[in-house]
Amino acid sequence: MNDVILQTLDRQRENFAKGVTRSYEFRAEQLKKIPKWIHKHEKQIYDALYADLNKAPFECYATEIGIVLDEVHYALKHLRGWMRPMRAKTPITQFPSRCYRVSEPYGVVLIMAPWNYPFQLALAPLVGALAAGNCCMIKPSAYAPHTSALLAQMIREIYPDWLVAVVEGGREENTELLSQRFDYIFFTGGVTVGKTVMKAAAEHLTPVTLELGGKSPCIVDETADIKLTARRLVWGKFLNAGQTCVAPDYLLVQDNVKDLLVAAMKKEIRRQFGKDPLENRDYPKIINEKHYQRLKNLMTDAEILSGGHTSDTKLKIEPTLLDRLHGAHPVMREEIFGPILPILTFNKIEEAVTFVRRREKPLALYLFTKNPENERMVLERTSSGGCCVNDVVVHMATSNMPFGGVGNSGMGSYHGAQSFRTFSHQKSVMKKALWLDIPLRYPPYGRMSLSLLKKIQK
Repeated sequence: MNDVILQTLDRQRENFAKGVTRSYEFRAEQLKKIPKWIHKHEKQIYDALYADLNKAPFECYATEIGIVLDEVHYALKHLRGWMRPMRAKTPITQFPSRCYRVSEPYGVVLIMAPWNYPFQLALAPLVGALAAGNCCMIKPSAYAPHTSALLAQMIREIYPDWLVAVVEGGREENTELLSQRFDYIFFTGGVTVGKTVMKAAAEHLTPVTLELGGKSPCIVDETADIKLTARRLVWGKFLNAGQTCVAPDYLLVQDNVKDLLVAAMKKEIRRQFGKDPLENRDYPKIINEKHYQRLKNLMTDAEILSGGHTSDTKLKIEPTLLDRLHGAHPVMREEIFGPILPILTFNKIEEAVTFVRRREKPLALYLFTKNPENERMVLERTSSGGCCVNDVVVHMATSNMPFGGVGNSGMGSYHGAQSFRTFSHQKSVMKKALWLDIPLRYPPYGRMSLSLLKKIQK
């Protein structure tokens, strides 16, 4: 496997150096291949995602296929404009000259995808990498083997390996890839592995984008529309059985509306997932035994308001609401990444803001309110990768805004134009004219040189 990886990397570097990926026509042609393959193999995609995560076709399309198609269509619509040199103002001290900025591809990039949205989170970054003119290695997660195999098949069918290649496997392959010198690394996953990726990248001074996660809070104040809040919160939290990096990780609800919200959420859980979610064919499973046992342990010593039942054979956990927790409980110390929602209360909105600020910066923050002052306070006094007011999760499903973390939840961003920028180096170019050469800058400096320079630069 080591030899295969090295040989493939050598071919990618050689072909990138030839400049074949740089033209608009070449980039657009590569992007157009993705929707064609997806439409032809849609059933296979559904089957792979169902085998790995028990995802229903609707959820597969909404959260995986549809997002990739949107990214491709958006990129094709705007690619010519993104590729144009951007004019910049020229300072008077550099007259006469022309300044502009060129977006150039980094070269050979590595995309490391996670298991929770294995199709989308491998291909959405690839759209940006190809649009920017790079060659690419993709490493899918071994925890989603069916989707990983399908991605490998897909890439083999539409791209030569000197342009895009998939490396399947687990820890050994990850280690081998990270030991190589790439021109850019794009990683989506957990904080612990993210630190490993960054350490490996530092050996070669390779720039990175880290899309991590963290404990994304959801704040609900007394002015919120309780029924609609419950519906949207239940949908976003238990989407993909809670295995979503931007899922609400814990709930902070104003104490005087807690009972109303909990009652509404119980009704919504039953309405959306049925009387027995464990028997619901469309309710996703936990990815593997390791994570299933981890999640079961997180429910230990917690008061269960709703749910809590599990299936060892199906690796399923009911949508579960936990009560009477404190900040030091195990479920509040790590990202849950499962269908468990701890519920905490606050009296005044300042208390909720303080609680959030004392913890690591989350990937997402959610607020349900009709109070403009509360909205202003939360948005201004907290820091997070992204925010969504009166809804959850949906803020990241657009090509018109960048998506990414901050601090412990990641660095860098992508989606739409930001994907192109992420995988492009912004090269500044100044072209000086030859018809005039101002002697002021050259030694020997006269007595008036400094005063004249200060006047020019004012």
